[in-house]
Amino acid sequence: MHDQPSVSLAEAREIIAGGERKSREVGQPANIAVVDAGGNLVAHARMDGAWIGSVDISIDKAFTARAFDTTTRDLADNARPGAQFFGIHASNRGRVMIFAGGIPLEHDGRVVGAVGVSGGTGEQDQAIAEAAAAAFQPAR
Repeated sequence: MHDQPSVSLAEAREIIAGGERKSREVGQPANIAVVDAGGNLVAHARMDGAWIGSVDISIDKAFTARAFDTTTRDLADNARPGAQFFGIHASNRGRVMIFAGGIPLEHDGRVVGAVGVSGGTGEQDQAIAEAAAAAFQPAR
């Protein structure tokens, strides 16, 4: 059996807490999702006042960051018309998000999950996701 390290529920809760702190700082309620190494949802929080329509977007941003092991912001740059990944947003049954707010989570050089944030501008979502990712303290 291959043992794939993955973000735990306790770690996901800390990641979300870090994102919530930044969200309050920037004054924008957000949806914050954390997925494991397999791209499966571990935890999600919809802050009071965050858009309901952004629940799925936050989850899919986290999925995208894990599925391609890159930030969704960087993927967006490569998905513009004429770029190498143009049209990628239509793959994976439409789950691929190509705007800021999704970041892979790494431990010992391996991607062990990802965080996705949605609810504000791209800049706000990215800042909240960066703060959430910075709160990741692997227990291993």
